[in-house]
Amino acid sequence: MCGIVAYVGNRRAFPILIKGLQRLEYRGYDSAGVGLINEDNNNIVTYKKAGKVDDLLNYIAKKNTNSTIGIGHTRWATHGPPNEENSHPHSSSDGKYSLIHNGIIENYSSLKKALEEKGYVFKSDTDSEVLMYLIEDVYKNGLLGYTDENKDPKWNDDDDNTLYKAIRIALNEVIGAYAIVVMDQDNPNELYAARKGSPLVIGIGNDEYFVASDASPIIEYTDKVIYLEDNEVARINKSQKVEVKTISNERKLPYVQKLEQTLESIEKGGYDHFMLKEIFEQPKSIIDTLRGRINPKTNDIILGGLKDHESKIIKADRIIIIACGTSWHAGLIGEYLIEDLARINVEVEYASEFRYKNPIINKKDIIIAISQSGETADTLAALELAKEKGALTLGICNVVGSSITRATSGGTYTHAGPEIGVASTKAFTTQVTVLLLYALRLSQLRKTVDRENYDHLIKELTLTPYRIKKLLELNSEIEKIAKQFKNASNFLYLGRGVNFPIALEGALKLKEISYIHAEGYPAAEMKHGPIALIDEEMPIVVIATRKNNYEKVVSNIQEVKARGGKLIAIVTKGDTEVKSIADYCIEIPKCFREVAPLLTIIPLQLLSYHIALMRNCNVDQPRNLAKSVTVE
Repeated sequence: MCGIVAYVGNRRAFPILIKGLQRLEYRGYDSAGVGLINEDNNNIVTYKKAGKVDDLLNYIAKKNTNSTIGIGHTRWATHGPPNEENSHPHSSSDGKYSLIHNGIIENYSSLKKALEEKGYVFKSDTDSEVLMYLIEDVYKNGLLGYTDENKDPKWNDDDDNTLYKAIRIALNEVIGAYAIVVMDQDNPNELYAARKGSPLVIGIGNDEYFVASDASPIIEYTDKVIYLEDNEVARINKSQKVEVKTISNERKLPYVQKLEQTLESIEKGGYDHFMLKEIFEQPKSIIDTLRGRINPKTNDIILGGLKDHESKIIKADRIIIIACGTSWHAGLIGEYLIEDLARINVEVEYASEFRYKNPIINKKDIIIAISQSGETADTLAALELAKEKGALTLGICNVVGSSITRATSGGTYTHAGPEIGVASTKAFTTQVTVLLLYALRLSQLRKTVDRENYDHLIKELTLTPYRIKKLLELNSEIEKIAKQFKNASNFLYLGRGVNFPIALEGALKLKEISYIHAEGYPAAEMKHGPIALIDEEMPIVVIATRKNNYEKVVSNIQEVKARGGKLIAIVTKGDTEVKSIADYCIEIPKCFREVAPLLTIIPLQLLSYHIALMRNCNVDQPRNLAKSVTVE
């Protein structure tokens, strides 16, 4: 959730921190803060402000920010309201150390009580301040509950840096998720970083280092990075190589990777908003996702991340897809596609509920985790349960090197490119693209689709990016439709078959960025309750494409119209029947049923975008949301 950035080197730290926080603001924007070691007196100075990074920048104005080391944080509130006291960084009781934290400390209450009994006075409501005081106390007094350090083997090493040691020891007492960076005023050349369940990447420069929640603040300065693994603590000295240990005192050799991202990929590129840019990037992102995965001569699908597991997958009793939010909607489409084409039983589960229903998981089950960020806490937790039960785990992710990619036995990257807008768009369509590739590949292996139909489907899939590009030309037309419904209080989205998840996703997009209540329903289920809501004030969005139970959907449209509902229909080009009934129609190109979701979602993304703009909503940073949900 929260965004972390830090720097140590020879440059001015403050501009780097601010620019980094601006790029990470999609992770949380309830408050922002920076901590610096002042060059004049070597004291830590902290500037914090409720609101966005720009509010912090205005607040600091002409204050002294001369420093070559610093930490910064943009917050998505968990413990405590979004105010200045709860903003990061958090200082130790003596002001010598400063900490930023992303995650949730689940046992903070018991730790806080123990620290209060030792005389610590808390200034905030956060679990993060508890972690700062815990580290401080371990540094000064040894581990809580221990009277003799020598009884704890984790203390017994040759490390003279006691703060580095204290961080390691303290984290052994922590239950929950964290990514942290700690700064020590007595050592202005060094930072300490650690992670468990929340991402953290270290960028390597020339006598300088960058630390961040993801690579976006780093790519401007270096393409060499280290991704910390769970339970690892790094000592980062500007003049030395990064030292890494586990919290159990095992030395690790850091693996340096090369970033493939470009600076241009994380900037707006002339668009007013990241969301609009990412909607219009979908033809390219789908092409990138398909690139190298379809043999142009044979039409065979090549998925390197599945190759070693294909024999097991085709013999599986079932596939369980776990995901949250938009990724869950993609999973629902995957269920339709895999069951229809490959004839394997598929179940789609909310990752957030999966663990808590005592699920039945067998060794012959295949678990597919879908996550844009690859860091979704609920999905990671569900994965760990599946692995404990012996199931084969696969991932569909967008972010290279993310936690889910490291936790699974195989899988596939979507290659959507960085997605900055909080409401997911191109990540969704590339996830659906990968799932269709899975369905088609498995149909090949299981011989459940004849060759002629298979080749037709491959052709349809490869044509889809160009059809989306054509569909995006309707942007101004969709904007005019949006104008008619910008003041609506409720929306209902209806679809059947493979387009039912599109109804769910369309409703979610509207809720996320315009704050209009919206529901997605299977069209036939409308008669079982939602029809009671329909009147002259209720806009109804119906996905009524050919080859998707068209006749039955037309009947549902007639039922809506008879009750005075305002109809917006997504139809196949050339449709006349629905056009004669609906108030507004948006045409998509003719296509096969299997690829229709990749087209039908586009007008709904644009409709949500324009309605949100007309309501003066922040489409890139909608209230209360964050891009990467790294807490349960």
